[in-house]
Formats: sequence, structure tokens, C-alpha cells
Amino acid sequence: MTTTSVAVDETAAAVARYLDVRDHTERLAAPLSAEDQTVQSMPDVSPTKWHRAHTTWFFETFLLEPNVGDYRTFHPAYGYLFNSYYEAVGERHQRAERGLLSRPGIDEIAAYRAHVDDAMQSLVATVGVTPLVELGLQHEQQHQELLLMDIKHVLSRNPLLPAYSGDARHSPFHPAALTTSRPAWTGHAGGTVEVGHDAVAGSFAFDNESPRHPVWLQPFEIADRPVTCGEWKAFVYDGGYRRAELWLSEGWATLHANGWGSPSYWSSSDGDWRVFTLAGDRAVADDEPVCHVSYFEADAFARWAGARLPTEAEWEAAVAAGGAATGRGQVWEWTSSAYAPYPGFRPAPGAVGEYNGKFMVNQYVLRGGSCVTPAGHTRTTYRNFFPASARWAFSGLRLARDA
Repeated sequence: MTTTSVAVDETAAAVARYLDVRDHTERLAAPLSAEDQTVQSMPDVSPTKWHRAHTTWFFETFLLEPNVGDYRTFHPAYGYLFNSYYEAVGERHQRAERGLLSRPGIDEIAAYRAHVDDAMQSLVATVGVTPLVELGLQHEQQHQELLLMDIKHVLSRNPLLPAYSGDARHSPFHPAALTTSRPAWTGHAGGTVEVGHDAVAGSFAFDNESPRHPVWLQPFEIADRPVTCGEWKAFVYDGGYRRAELWLSEGWATLHANGWGSPSYWSSSDGDWRVFTLAGDRAVADDEPVCHVSYFEADAFARWAGARLPTEAEWEAAVAAGGAATGRGQVWEWTSSAYAPYPGFRPAPGAVGEYNGKFMVNQYVLRGGSCVTPAGHTRTTYRNFFPASARWAFSGLRLARDA
């Protein structure tokens, strides 16, 4: 193979990588009507069409406008409408009012995406998948998961309980049944372990996964699988949502303020537990990982079970040692670690430095990925994060305990 043909192959692969990620967003949006794509069911949820536009805005703002001299911005107002939180870029439309944007419609958003994709293909064919292009693609994959999280909440607010897609008994967007009926415990000797992304490896990681650094661990044990719906039912039947001694003070107040008595999307009539899924309503399956629970609920369950949540360093060390394998990737797993910078962390210069660092307060870390995380998007060092009260994410838990 000649040098020229290698270059051609690399260019084609770079463009194909870009288009594959972008096309996947459109495939996820395809089952949804214009009305579906416009609804915002709570301030944390964004309309589907906003996700489609915002991910496009990222490429236009951070790659095309600074680097392509003859690039024509698609619409002068879109920078205001579809900026999320980048203060360095400028003012933005209020997050809680994204659902009020009946216009632009989904066809105009599609035209916006096509306009940017046409220019991005030329840029990628020239420069390849640079670190900033890769960040844009990883950012879009994050929004692909958010798109599914958000539309699930939107559809759940409709009394018709409409399905997004698929068969409720075999949905790819719902945690799969576990193969082990009772949890087993895997021990870890503790000591000094290295956690965080290894920059020498050369693979992609978000800035919050670095620097790699040593952590001292006491000996501990971790469950070989996530907590199941059947185990959560036992917690409910034992008064788990009525026993203040199990709860953190803020969690207890949040429970009462929101009327929690079961995981989000669960309902019960005469003891018949049902769950709303992206494929519609169906019975709760005891052997599936419990999903859509907050940090507060996960912490209370762990206390009820005579265990605790793992720290994120324990979780990462256990996975690196070959443990905690069963059920991983079905639900994001809460850890007891506050979302904070690693020693030596420095945000990147410029607007992209706002990506992660400025959110390192009042959040907890989750690890592992979920059934709606795009394939290949996560890794052992990936640090997801949400506020302690968040339940619309596909979040569950895995127990740990002192050795």
C-alpha cells in the first residue's frame, strides 16, 4: 500500500467516524414527532431538538468559526439559543425555558445539522480527528444519552404512557436481567493504588479523569453485581422510605418534599409493581438492576443493607483488578465520592475549560455506564456526576463494605 493510499484511508476513516456519531443522534431522534421533540417536562430536561441543535452549535462555535475562513454561520441567533453554559462564548437562552422554543422546528434543526456537517466533513478530511474534534464527538455521545434520559421523562408525564421504541419485554434501553441470584463479595487488599486516566496511553479521556495519582485504600469488599429490583422491593416493604434513621438529613427532607416512596418511574396498585420504560409500561422484574434512584436513596439502601457505597477509588481499583464485572454498564453506579478535582487538575484554557471543572461542587460521582450510554463511550476512569437528588439518570448502585 502506498503512502498516498494510507492517507486516503485515514481521511476516509476520520470522516466516517465523525458521520457515524452525528448520524446516531438522528437515528435516536427518528422515532419522535415534532411535538415530542419540543416538550420540556422539567428544568433539568432539554427538548430533543435542543440536543440536536446544541451538539451542532458546539462544532460550529469551537471548530468551524475559528478555523474556516469562509465559513458562513447558519443563523446569527443560534449562538444565543443553543449555547448551554459557556460564559466565555456569550449570553444564552434560559435553560428552564428551552421548551418554549416552538421555533426553530425540527426541519430547520435538520437543515442546521446538514449545513454544519457539510463544512465539518471538509475540515475533518483536512485535519483529521483532532483532540478538539474528538471532544466534540464525545460531547455529542453524552448528549445522546441525555436525549434518551430526557425523552423518557417527557413521555412518562403523558397519561397515555407512550413508548419511545421497541418491545417492553426486550428493550435495549432498559437494564438487562442479571444472571446471579444472590450477590457475592470480592475482596481487595487495599494499599496504594493508582487511579485516573493514564495520559501516556494516548486514548481519549475528559479532563476531569486526570491526572493519574496514587490513593491509599483500606481493605474492602465489593459486591459482584448491582442491587436488584427484588432487593429494592424488600427495602420498600421494610419501611425503607419511612425510617428516618436510614437517611441523611437532606435526603429525608428531599424525600418528603417530593413524596418519594419507590424509585422513579415505579408505580404500585395492590402490590403489583409496574415500571415505565422507554418501550412502555410493564411489570417490575426482580432480577434486573434497580434504576432511577438518587444518591440519597442509594445511601439509605446501603445503610439498611448493613453495607455502604464504594468510594470512586475503590470502584476503580476493584474493576482494574477484575472485580465488579457482573452487570456493569447496565446502570450508572453511585459512589460515596463528592465530585472534586484530582490533585493537580487544571482546566483547559479558553471556553472549553468550562466543560467539567466549574461543576465540581454539590455533585456525587457515578461510575460504569448504563444501558443508554453509547457503545464505546465509557472506560474504567470515566467520572459521571449528578446532584444527590437526581433520579432521571439511569442510576443504580453496587454495595461495598469494610473487609
